[in-house]
Amino acid sequence: MTLQQEIVGTAMQMAVVSLQPGQTVYCEAGKFLFKTANVTMETRLSGPSGGGGQPQAGAAGAGGAGGTGGGMGGMLRQAMGTAMQVGQRALAGESLAFQYFTSTGGEGTVGFAGVLPGEMRALELDGTRAWFAEKDAFVAAESTVEFGIAFQGGRTGRSGGEGFVLEKFTGRGTVIIAGAGNFIDLNPADFGGRVDVDTGCVVAFEEGIRYGVQRVGGLNRQGVMNAVFGGEGLSLATLEGNGSVILQSLTIESLANALRKAQGGDKQGPTGGLFSTNAG
Repeated sequence: MTLQQEIVGTAMQMAVVSLQPGQTVYCEAGKFLFKTANVTMETRLSGPSGGGGQPQAGAAGAGGAGGTGGGMGGMLRQAMGTAMQVGQRALAGESLAFQYFTSTGGEGTVGFAGVLPGEMRALELDGTRAWFAEKDAFVAAESTVEFGIAFQGGRTGRSGGEGFVLEKFTGRGTVIIAGAGNFIDLNPADFGGRVDVDTGCVVAFEEGIRYGVQRVGGLNRQGVMNAVFGGEGLSLATLEGNGSVILQSLTIESLANALRKAQGGDKQGPTGGLFSTNAG
């Protein structure tokens, strides 16, 4: 059953979802706006399947336990799966709980929104490709969409800023994401196979796109100039391959700096970037 939704608004968009009887949509805690009276709301720690977005672990447990899929063994595995996904979300700085909305007694309506002024986008998953998104991009999804956490290891994770932790969406159905400012859609294949972007500008990309982080120049005079005066720090995100990429025109860091400056708290001076003296 396709999720019927409409994204409305301009500077601060919201998603209005129409639920058919028995249909369920879930959101990250804090993204809910309103609902009609015939829509029930339930808060849970577990993802839509109860397996923390890791169906392969659940399948192995059910098939290899010699008929102990139910009872105390099944309850223990379910509790461990829930604890694992809650732990992953805690490490990622994500909300620990999801809110579930189900329509009863006719068609119902639920409204959701992001937390920053900007756009929203409904992505349609067909089960063949996953989507990855920056932290806090997730707003809501059908119960047939699995939410998971993808940790970027090695040098990419340590130097990537926002790229250390990504949200991962698999399965079939609609997932709604949000970002800051305006969205920019591109395919690296249209630009020679690779684009380099500010790490804070990446919103989401399809599975098959290779995500990495590289230094801005070397440890020389120009590299130092880029890091100190360029405002980009020491690293840029790299996106390679053939697939859809969504970027945002506004980063959280630039918004925070603008608000700080408006409040008279800007301590960066002319250098910004690497040598910022902001206490917050």
